[in-house]
Amino acid sequence: MGFHRRMHQMHEMRMRGFGFPPVPPGPPFPPGPHGHGHGHGRGGRGRGRGRRPNVRAAVLALLTERPMHGYEMIQELDSRTGGAWRPSPGSIYPTLQLLEDEGVITAAADSDGGRKRFTLTEQGQAEAAAAAQTPPWAEFAEATVNSWHDIRDAGQQAMHALRQVMTTGTDDQRERAAQVLDETRRKLYAILAESE
Repeated sequence: MGFHRRMHQMHEMRMRGFGFPPVPPGPPFPPGPHGHGHGHGRGGRGRGRGRRPNVRAAVLALLTERPMHGYEMIQELDSRTGGAWRPSPGSIYPTLQLLEDEGVITAAADSDGGRKRFTLTEQGQAEAAAAAQTPPWAEFAEATVNSWHDIRDAGQQAMHALRQVMTTGTDDQRERAAQVLDETRRKLYAILAESE
């Protein structure tokens, strides 16, 4: 790959804010009482390994605590798993619609007519209470969450170093940095290939 192409790729990474995937490799997840959960990470796509957390059970368990908006649920699950599980809107909102259709939850617009806030109905109380006994976010062991924190921190530090090279380095240093990125990318894919 030529120098200019590498520089273009690094520029694209900078424009994307040096984003990292929100979902690390993790242990398989047992199915909940309603089968596999919807979605895992961005766009609802998992890695094709193991089972996904149960979105239905997570939504119901959260609603035993207080009424919430859909986006608030996504933020809560992201926070409670240390960033290891952030379900996509494409998994949360269809689940909320299904639960509403079943009469398990009800939705009301905020007083300003904005977002819908979801609340359990009497019909949904029993299932929600059962879900809250073993909420899906509890499946993320502390070690898994801590490991993801470590990986995320290491990645952020690497991106900080790359920013320094991009902004203050010479052309030769930038070229060498691009080579390191290429090598790192290949090694990361090699790690994934070992686990398939």
